[in-house]
Amino acid sequence: MTDRLLVVGGGVMGETLISGLLRAGWPTERILASERSPERRAELAERHGIEALAGLDAAGQAETVVLVVKPQDADAVLAELAGRIRPGAMLVSLCAGVPTARLEAGLPDGQPVVRVMPNTPAQVDEGMAAISAGRYADAAHVARVEELLNAIGRSVTVPESYQDAVTAISGSGPAYLFFVVEAMIEAGVHLGLPRVTATELVVQTMLGSAKLLRESGGHPTVLREQVTSPGGTTAAAIRQLEDHKVRAAFITAIEAARDRSRELGRTEPGS
Repeated sequence: MTDRLLVVGGGVMGETLISGLLRAGWPTERILASERSPERRAELAERHGIEALAGLDAAGQAETVVLVVKPQDADAVLAELAGRIRPGAMLVSLCAGVPTARLEAGLPDGQPVVRVMPNTPAQVDEGMAAISAGRYADAAHVARVEELLNAIGRSVTVPESYQDAVTAISGSGPAYLFFVVEAMIEAGVHLGLPRVTATELVVQTMLGSAKLLRESGGHPTVLREQVTSPGGTTAAAIRQLEDHKVRAAFITAIEAARDRSRELGRTEPGS
């Protein structure tokens, strides 16, 4: 079968994409994986029934190659991939901060490249990803990437200049929310609740609030005000958050994530 997909990197996000595609109905023979760790290759093959290989020789069999490695490893993998990838095959990069121009420079001239910033809720098919086409990728390439990502959540197409901001907002975003959840659970414990009870209360509150925000279409300020009665308990809590400049701290933190994404994109091979 010629229409195959090779996932290079069998870590959490690589496996997330593989399992999502299989749940979406892709046959196992359409999916290949490349992974250096023998133990990890065995896990992928046993768990998903796909062919998991040590090297990149299979790149010549794939119409789409998905690069899911650490940003600092991208250049070395590209150097190995360049002599093996099929002419015209699309490279889809999930490497945070690595621009398409850098990816294209490591491949044969004219190779289509699409950059994607996913996030970890893709593990439960609720991911959010941003897609940016490189110089040689057209609308058909973007549509193919959208099809892949629809198996694990939602996606939007954005200019590549937005990708550092996307990384800071949604790529790193789950960590910020988990941080808030941790703090709320700890607060519940300090207030005398059993940890298991506090956890259930906070997690369902987070889940329900996100669903309400999406399905109601209401502005978050309006939804917050609906909970905030004048002189009430929520107003007292919000006053403390504002006094401690929590809103400003979040903006500063997200700006720092954006700046780090830019730094990763400027990192030279071997540095």
